[in-house]
Amino acid sequence: MTEQQAVHDWIAKTVANNDVVLFMKGTSNFPQCGFSAQVAQILAHVGVGYKDVNVLEDMGIRDGIKAFSNWPTIPQLYVKGEFVGGCDIIREMFQQGELQQLLDAKGIGYDKSSTVV
Repeated sequence: MTEQQAVHDWIAKTVANNDVVLFMKGTSNFPQCGFSAQVAQILAHVGVGYKDVNVLEDMGIRDGIKAFSNWPTIPQLYVKGEFVGGCDIIREMFQQGELQQLLDAKGIGYDKSSTVV
């Protein structure tokens, strides 16, 4: 198995085993880029639990997630195994109430009292 295949398999397993996964620069408690911080803030605001994966800790994952999703930027949000998008998409979905609708549709618990910031 190539290193790239091993990384792909690890990403696939992480996405499959967690309802909500955010591949980000830094961690939920200490984001290390503004875009990652925005998505982490939105997820915290809606009160949804998620697994954070710090791509800065492993260049294989940092490069691998871009190939896995065919999406060039980080952060990347996955819900129930489905790639949702990066910062701009998540922010727009949140502002339109679409992120909350997606969480409802996927059966993910969150703070229903959360409103647009």
